[in-house]
Amino acid sequence: MHQHILSEQTLTFSEEIAEGVYLLGFSRDFSFRAGQVIGIGIEKDGPRRLYSICSGETEEEVRILYNVIDEGYLTPRLSDLGQGDTIWITEPRGEFLYDPARAIYIASGTGIAPFYSMFRSGQFGNKVLIHGERYLERFYFYNEFSDALGDDYLRCCSGEEARDVYHGRVTDYLRNAATLPEDFKYYLCGRAEMVVETRDLLIERGIPFNQIISEIYF
Repeated sequence: MHQHILSEQTLTFSEEIAEGVYLLGFSRDFSFRAGQVIGIGIEKDGPRRLYSICSGETEEEVRILYNVIDEGYLTPRLSDLGQGDTIWITEPRGEFLYDPARAIYIASGTGIAPFYSMFRSGQFGNKVLIHGERYLERFYFYNEFSDALGDDYLRCCSGEEARDVYHGRVTDYLRNAATLPEDFKYYLCGRAEMVVETRDLLIERGIPFNQIISEIYF
């Protein structure tokens, strides 16, 4: 699909917030809807990759959360950039958007980004958030989610144990949950393996296919 180049943007910051995980930002001069993605490239005509916006719709700064993929083309170069360096972005697009219906949001890793964008945009009514990670330090924005959502925010950690944290993967939690509401929508965001496994598990548990909305991170 052709991606229209929107503009060249100057980074206001780039920070490693966990090992190999970065958050970058630039001033917002365009509109978007929480949950949408933009393409990012280092050169105007170079390769681009899609990333979910990780900030609220009305905030002055657009933020992007990403993992460095050592063998990848873009992220190792992206992580070398800092304040004052430039990137090229495409216009925002995508249909992984807020719906006021009751829903369970399920994220793994940096797949938390679109949900955080919705959260920062005030779009979190009737929602439960389940976030899966291997290490405790990788529950990005934990304090904000915990303070605002209380018991409607659940962390699943496969590599470490802690109080009030489910020890295991998101799929383990869902597989062992006593009930999964069949009239809720289920939003999934993360790597392909997680999304496919979770979707299949939900269907096995009786969730209708059309109640499951997915966004895959490559």
